[in-house]
Amino acid sequence: MNETDSKILGLLRENARISITEIAERIRNSRATVQKRIEYMETTGIITGYTVRIKPNVERNQIQAWMNIMVEGNKAQAVIAELRIDPAVQQLHTTNGKWDLLVEIHSDSLQNFDVILGRIRKISGIYNTETSLLLSTYKL
Repeated sequence: MNETDSKILGLLRENARISITEIAERIRNSRATVQKRIEYMETTGIITGYTVRIKPNVERNQIQAWMNIMVEGNKAQAVIAELRIDPAVQQLHTTNGKWDLLVEIHSDSLQNFDVILGRIRKISGIYNTETSLLLSTYKL
């Protein structure tokens, strides 16, 4: 990946629907070069797809939280497999340090959120959890 690729990715992160012509104009490069770089990044797996970001409250998932998870011994893959099929889990990351996993959870109510936490905490191999509710989100 080069500097041109980084600029292209930055613009695509802002707006995945931006035209190749507009990207070329904004990074001061030719349309053909931008097209080739995007095709290269798609072919090599740097760009794995394009997606839609939906305002969380629109889908009635008004409760959002991050859960730190500590996993027993070598059970991380089994825990990850369980979390990946849970519909409340929006993102799942492995981490270093005190916690092994960081999970983003969405729920439509506090009552359902409590059920989700209980369900996740019962997964075999989870040793400890710490959950933080998101109160505000700011666009960068």
